[in-house]
Amino acid sequence: MKKNIFKLFSAMVVSTTVLTSCIEEIFPENSTATSEQIGASASALEAAINGLPSQMVQGYLVYGKQTHETDIAYPSLMLAQSELLGDIVATEAGYDWWNPYCSSNEMGDNTYYSYLPYFALYKFVKSANDVIAVVDVTDPTISDEMRGYGSMAHAFRALDYYTLMALFEPVENIYTDCSKILGLTVPIVTEATTNDIAKNNPRATREEMMAFILSDLDKAEIGLTDYTPATKNFPSLAVVYGLKAKVYMWDENYAKAAEYARKAIDASGATPMTSAQWHNPTTGFNAATSSWMWYFHPTASNMGNLANFVGHISGEADWGYASLSKPQIARSLYDGIADTDFRKYSFLDPDRSIYDYQSVQGDAWLAEQPDYFSLKFRCVSGDHKTYSVGAAADIPVMRVEEMYFIEAEAVGASQNVAAGVQLLNDFMKRYRQPDYNCKASDLRTFQLEVLKQMRIEFWGEGTAFPTAKRLKPDVIQNYEGTNYIKDLFKINCKGVKPNWTLVIPKTEVDSNIALQGKNNPDPSGAIPTRPTPIGEYAPGNN
Repeated sequence: MKKNIFKLFSAMVVSTTVLTSCIEEIFPENSTATSEQIGASASALEAAINGLPSQMVQGYLVYGKQTHETDIAYPSLMLAQSELLGDIVATEAGYDWWNPYCSSNEMGDNTYYSYLPYFALYKFVKSANDVIAVVDVTDPTISDEMRGYGSMAHAFRALDYYTLMALFEPVENIYTDCSKILGLTVPIVTEATTNDIAKNNPRATREEMMAFILSDLDKAEIGLTDYTPATKNFPSLAVVYGLKAKVYMWDENYAKAAEYARKAIDASGATPMTSAQWHNPTTGFNAATSSWMWYFHPTASNMGNLANFVGHISGEADWGYASLSKPQIARSLYDGIADTDFRKYSFLDPDRSIYDYQSVQGDAWLAEQPDYFSLKFRCVSGDHKTYSVGAAADIPVMRVEEMYFIEAEAVGASQNVAAGVQLLNDFMKRYRQPDYNCKASDLRTFQLEVLKQMRIEFWGEGTAFPTAKRLKPDVIQNYEGTNYIKDLFKINCKGVKPNWTLVIPKTEVDSNIALQGKNNPDPSGAIPTRPTPIGEYAPGNN
């Protein structure tokens, strides 16, 4: 029964509006479950909950078939956000399916790069809604287990809308005119949304979306206080605290962010990854460690040889595109890592002198790889030939390290800079770089230092993107010694790249009259001249 219930996620018709498809109940006979069916059976409810993390790593989730290689569910969003930051460089950009996020081209309302993130996230919302529709976590008569199931669904939905908000809420910039839509996020679709509502469902304001997400997290907290999920594939109470910390940071409510980051650290009992865990050539970043608070796990049955995260990010994987694109860290970010910081050893140093690099592919293979080549994400058990084994990796969604960085910045912003600096120094010296010593005395300098450490820490995970979009740090991809090869990527942007705000898909706008005239601007042509001269920013358009 569990296997069949969740065939609905790949069977849903993608060409119709996602807001309508999120609430339609038209499925092939005997292959799916409606909210009513889930509510009528305890085993169906359990299957529905078990399906949530599985769906988050479903290969070809949106189309249900091989149409575009970025269609790999939640891991696609991790890679997209990493490339938006400009932190991933591909030797062969043509094999890097996410490269438009880095170049700010091909980002219009009829492209895969707006379409797939939007529709994937609303598919996740639909699945959470199906559970929420049948479990009222405030009902005192239900069991702790059922309340726990409902609370987990609220936490999943909160993650979905937080991600939608971070990607689609416009930020003021000099390249596109967002003046008429500032403060707008995305339409809210709940278990109560009808077809008629979906056809005229406006973008929620930031205030409305914040209230909605925090309400979801309050409900998640209700059930998870007395219920512990069986595995970390599901959100725990500590994860709920962590999500609150992330949401409060986005809203610049730094006091609350600091409070909940600390609560997440304490409740999780998690400890940051060690150098041995980080660099293990067979388990590095493919097997959950003590620091991973929440992670997903694909299996051979819900991925393909090209539809998996490892194949796109691990250059050791023979079966995927990464063996051709050869992902590297941007040189400017690499140069900002001290030799005494063990995270630097994830990337091949130009003279190979700072570390005894190891790969299951062997020393001769290693010698052929380009400078700054990433060894962070390894194939499971070192199997670089068989995708069904090597790609069946744990995929981090929340690590406790993020909470330490949030706490440091939030304390610095809400209390005083010195207190935040002390927290950052304590973390870095204890867990990453023994001789680290941040001396920032003003808030802006300190915040940018925290952002840099997050970009290093979460390279390939995308976790630092919302922080960057909030801080608007300037993006420099063309400089002396840049390892970007093509002029297309050699852009320098004041504040943010224009595509740090994604465009709502045209099919969605056409189907929801409340979105018409309220879409985000197309950033594709906002930087017409490439490369941006070294030492300059691309000129603005407004």
